Amino acid sequence: MNMKYVKLGNSGLDVSRLALGCMSYGTPGAGGHSWTLGEDDARPLLRRAVEAGINFFDTANAYSAGTSEGIVGRALREFAQREDVVIATKLYIGMRPGPNSRGLSRKAIFTEVDASLRRLGTDYIDLYQIHRWDYGTPIEETLEALHDVVKAGKVRYLGASSMYAWQFAKALFTAENHGWTRFISMQNHYNLLYREEEREMLPLCADQGIGVIPWSPLARGRLAREWNESSARADTDEFGKTLYGENDRPIVDAVGAIAENRGLSRAQVALAWVAAGPTVTAPIIGATKSAHLDDALTAIDIELTEAERAALVTPYRPRSTAGFI
Repeated sequence: MNMKYVKLGNSGLDVSRLALGCMSYGTPGAGGHSWTLGEDDARPLLRRAVEAGINFFDTANAYSAGTSEGIVGRALREFAQREDVVIATKLYIGMRPGPNSRGLSRKAIFTEVDASLRRLGTDYIDLYQIHRWDYGTPIEETLEALHDVVKAGKVRYLGASSMYAWQFAKALFTAENHGWTRFISMQNHYNLLYREEEREMLPLCADQGIGVIPWSPLARGRLAREWNESSARADTDEFGKTLYGENDRPIVDAVGAIAENRGLSRAQVALAWVAAGPTVTAPIIGATKSAHLDDALTAIDIELTEAERAALVTPYRPRSTAGFI
């Protein structure tokens, strides 16, 4: 297949239709994640992604206590030209004990952007994202500090991640009102098992020209396997256990039925549904095996029928918001 590229929101930034999520890569056990791949195992997957035309790589300062950024930075310096890749990272989650170690204060932003640059081994970050909303810091302080790191040349574009739509609307309005750099993307929780973003956030993004890059399009792997089948990550992912429940089984079964009928994998069906969403720019996919990448690369070209799409969405029932920290 030939990778397709699209603009991220109303910006001029071209990104591949898939983003490779790099939470899966990091020193095992660092940051509490025992299921991550160390550098030797992660490098072949990062190289395969580059060779397949993926130019969009998403990580965060907190992933595996910073070791994800280090692995991603070293691999991309070897496998790609810096100007050809889009490196995205995030801040908010605490990186050390003590005060001022987390959040989106001016102090935290200036500290963490420099730390991420060192770990990534680059002079600039393409997309710098606030990982969550900081209730302890005025949004004006956060937005002005983010604007300043852009003007300093350390960051090219700004993005945000899971929050309430009213919060994102407030941030967009405040930045515009002050002439500060505006967010161009929203990285939110969106998949067949969690569609609450369709109520407010996705319409807001469509109206404001914001690129949507959903995290966990396969629901932490639940949509990629049979209901009773488990995995090393599922068994130890405490955060993931808070996101989904028994009511999701009919949707998982519907994915399985369509996959069997079409001769596809479950992952291909679930990802094809997300990628085809009218507001979705590039789903963020995780890959710990070559087969995961292969499935994702083919999924973005799979077209589901109206009947198949109806079978996938009909079992959904409204649920409480999930995925916010």
